[in-house]
Amino acid sequence: MSLAPTRRRAATALVTAALLLPLAACGGKDDAKDSGSAATDGASSGGAPKAQLTVLAAASLTDVFKTAGAAYEKANPGTELTFSFAGSQELAAQVNQGAPADALVTADTKTMDGLSSDTGTPTVIAKNRLVIATGEGNPEKVGDLKDLADPKLKVVLAAPEVPVGRYSKQVLDARKIEVKPVSQEPNVRAVLSKVELGEADAGIVYKTDAATATDKVDAVEIPDAQNAIAQYPAATLKTSKNADAATAFVTWLSGPEAQKILQAAGFQKP
Repeated sequence: MSLAPTRRRAATALVTAALLLPLAACGGKDDAKDSGSAATDGASSGGAPKAQLTVLAAASLTDVFKTAGAAYEKANPGTELTFSFAGSQELAAQVNQGAPADALVTADTKTMDGLSSDTGTPTVIAKNRLVIATGEGNPEKVGDLKDLADPKLKVVLAAPEVPVGRYSKQVLDARKIEVKPVSQEPNVRAVLSKVELGEADAGIVYKTDAATATDKVDAVEIPDAQNAIAQYPAATLKTSKNADAATAFVTWLSGPEAQKILQAAGFQKP
């Protein structure tokens, strides 16, 4: 019996296998790519894992984080950021109630420290300072903190459990200035809004918030020796389902691109 057909069949099988092997390898890469695009942890072209991230952030970060978020999404296609802005004490309540989120940025270290069992290690990404916001043109001629004690002046402050309210109380108490506010607001943007609308003659806000409404309010500087410095820590949340992507965003906030955006908005270096 001739063995030639058997040898030919064996040779054909070897050639066929050799041709199919690289195709199988290519198919494996495509499958991995498809799987990565469907999952939230595939890498974006910017290097960060793809994900839909929810970030809880202090109200005073409203404008700057919209700009920063757009820059981050542009650098990391496939990542989508959703921000929820509120007073830091409200954000803490949301975390305690188990709100689904991936990262947290507060306007003080005290609030963040109180959530240590729910967060990763926080990093301060920026600092801020206080100013007195008045109506445009400063019609009541407010010059410094002691003027806020005038009973004829309608002053609005943030509630003492709000970081900016706590900072305000700190600077007023240090100068032994007693102020009777017409209202105490849940966050700094609410204080600013009262002044913008003419419902208050003055209020204490962050410098960066006053800078967002220069066409409606004036900012009276508070000297360094009488001022308080707000610190903004950022951290991932342990309940995040996108831990790697959340870590990448929090890390980015301390990087040069984010710092340039924050400082352009008036925030100080951390």
